Amino acid sequence: MTLPDLSGFDAVVYDLDGTLVNLRVDWDEAARDAALVLREAGVEADAMDLWGMLDVADDHGVRDDLERELAAHERQGAWTSDRLPLADHLPEDGVPSGICSLNAESACRVALDVHELEPHVDAVVGRDSVATEKPDPEPLLATLEKMGVSPGSAVFVGDSARDEVTADRAGVAFRYVGDGPSGV
Repeated sequence: MTLPDLSGFDAVVYDLDGTLVNLRVDWDEAARDAALVLREAGVEADAMDLWGMLDVADDHGVRDDLERELAAHERQGAWTSDRLPLADHLPEDGVPSGICSLNAESACRVALDVHELEPHVDAVVGRDSVATEKPDPEPLLATLEKMGVSPGSAVFVGDSARDEVTADRAGVAFRYVGDGPSGV
């Protein structure tokens, strides 16, 4: 894995899953459990992906219930997550650092704690921390605001095209953790 050059930036915001750690989440099981939450609300969701389920949950007033279900799966996956090579550089980067993730904030915090990275992170924004999720720029901008850093002086490091689009929309430099995008 090629590590990105992060020199020249006053702050670094990292995606979590696929960038610093790999959460061990059984996404098929999470989707089945999410579909049950929607079925209880009278919505047939078996053919939907998780993002579609989240959108439908908003429309039917069960977003909080669905978030709790998904967050439980993500926290479980965080407890058994694998640390990735870039995580070893986080304590040494020497600048304010934050996390902006599509995972639940509580799962991010578990993973950071498990891998002893929490003391090196100044702000954490997860899928459920703000009203929108990546690729909307709001989560990344909220992370930078919590860090007291302007978008023009920071870099966002991620593993997906969605992360790159988020950075572009927020006016933040972007670097891939590896050799390119892993999906949108």
